Amino acid sequence: MKQSLPKQAPLRLEQQDYQNLREQVLRRDSSRCQLCGSISNLEVHHREFRSHGGADDERNLITLCFDCHRSVHRR
Repeated sequence: MKQSLPKQAPLRLEQQDYQNLREQVLRRDSSRCQLCGSISNLEVHHREFRSHGGADDERNLITLCFDCHRSVHRR
């Protein structure tokens, strides 16, 4: 039986590139948490975790407030 290798997280973006990407995502999401609509304590969340092969790419990122982000990671 053929075994597949575990996914490896892509290389991280340079800090300034990630900051630019973060700002793009916040703009796209109208600077609101996409779960509860909050406008404070916003963070950018990887839908597919980097540790599972998720990319630092706008399509894989979503704006969440601190509380929603914490709750997503507790699931």
